[in-house]
Amino acid sequence: MGFDNNDNRFESVYSQKVKAGKRRTYFFDVRKTKGADFYVTITESTKRFEDDSYSRHKIFLYKEDFNRFVDSLSDVVDHIKNELLPDYDYDEFSRRHEERERLYKESQANENVDNFGQADTSNLNDKVDYKDDSDADVGEW
Repeated sequence: MGFDNNDNRFESVYSQKVKAGKRRTYFFDVRKTKGADFYVTITESTKRFEDDSYSRHKIFLYKEDFNRFVDSLSDVVDHIKNELLPDYDYDEFSRRHEERERLYKESQANENVDNFGQADTSNLNDKVDYKDDSDADVGEW
């Protein structure tokens, strides 16, 4: 199956992006088949620091597997949250992300505007803490 820009099998009709730290991003895309059916692709994109390239891993999820996939994913996540690590603060990273977004938006609104109407963001890294521990305990698989 070759890639063809006119091939609708690769057309995303709906998409969600989840930033997961400095290195990882997840993409959830709904795609349409030639037969007007739909499926989901889940892509993990990880930045390689050594050469600034990206490693991508993709899962194709078809409608007949949606319920079992979601049920199983929910089951294993609940097992970790309730049985293995019940005292862990799972909202910590969401709060950090929201705080970084808030600080970024504030800095954009408060920055001086140059002659071309562009905000000067040269000192943005001084205002926003980009420290990210989300990859610290993740093993390779």
